[in-house]
Amino acid sequence: MNIFRLFGDLAHLASIFILIQKIQKTRSCRGISFKTQALYALVFVTRYVDLLFRWVSVYNFVMKLFFISSSCYILYLMKYRFRPTHDPSIDTFKIEYLLGPCFFLSLIFNYAFELTEILWTFSIYLESVAIFPQLFMLQRTGEAETITTHYLAALGLYRALYLPNWIYRYFTEDLVDPIAVTAGLVQTGLYLDFFYVYFTKVLHGQKFELPA
Repeated sequence: MNIFRLFGDLAHLASIFILIQKIQKTRSCRGISFKTQALYALVFVTRYVDLLFRWVSVYNFVMKLFFISSSCYILYLMKYRFRPTHDPSIDTFKIEYLLGPCFFLSLIFNYAFELTEILWTFSIYLESVAIFPQLFMLQRTGEAETITTHYLAALGLYRALYLPNWIYRYFTEDLVDPIAVTAGLVQTGLYLDFFYVYFTKVLHGQKFELPA
């Protein structure tokens, strides 16, 4: 069993549960980027379109269905149930700057010029930068609730754990996925500043605040 992938998936699940709990417990979407959540929903829908015609395992099916349904549920909470608590004036990152390049790259750098393969590749590229609107909002406000930082930390840990996963798969399966590895390195790199503040402040009981 690949424990790195397993723990990565568990960290991903934890991030989603933390986010949903944060929204429902506080009855607020304050500090959460709707645009980032919309991008993640698009990531899962385009990546897991093979649910319609391909069976891998029960675990694979349940996980894919959960990621799609939970991301849509989060969008519902933010768009309708707790909409008054979301402030679009600070969630202003232009996602077209992410969607366009990711789609363009998926047309050029892929493993097969087929619809499902292009959609999968697009989802890999998009996931690597989907956190941008959230980090941009964090940069604008300069601070975040503790539970929000726990959500981001779990999300970052999920991606960081996939680095040893790729190393493990290289030595045990002789498998290398340049697209996923490159995108994963980019995504992990985006969390470095956040993790520095998280480990030096939040885990020491201090409020999360970015340096001025």
